[in-house]
Amino acid sequence: MLAQEAAWQVGLAEVLLVPVAEPPHRRLDPEPGAEVRLDLVRAAAADDPLLTASQIEVERGGPSFTFRTLELLRERRPDDELVFLMGADAAAALSDWRSPERVVELARLAVAARPGVALAEAEAALDRVGAGERVEWIRMPEIGISSSAIRQRIAAGRPIRHLVPQRVAALIDERGVYRS
Repeated sequence: MLAQEAAWQVGLAEVLLVPVAEPPHRRLDPEPGAEVRLDLVRAAAADDPLLTASQIEVERGGPSFTFRTLELLRERRPDDELVFLMGADAAAALSDWRSPERVVELARLAVAARPGVALAEAEAALDRVGAGERVEWIRMPEIGISSSAIRQRIAAGRPIRHLVPQRVAALIDERGVYRS
């Protein structure tokens, strides 16, 4: 949903979906692996011409840090203006990321409100890293869906229909991903 709203509100011609090679800050349990995450992203992007699955982090391998990914994208797409889409929960923690000032230098930020996150927290964190004029707030329906909540539902054997694209749900079921 964020990709669609941001594309419309910010005027994006393409949205890259970039699965991490190795999450640097938290471990998924069970961990499906980078290739499986890439397959899931490909499934999510399959029916939407706006979305492109990118394997840039999976190719690079190792811990995934946003600033490094943006540097690689800048090298590969020097004429493109980069816009990094994130929820307010991620924005509130941005000052704790590795090289957050570099993230802001390389890309404009498009930030969407997230349930349970005070926008003031996100604004304060963005101010700490000098984001200022490089932030655009995305207005969108607040739907309490997160990747961790979806993984928890899968692990508990609960349905995820309408929470993820049908192709993604089928792939998760077929491969038994995120089951306890």
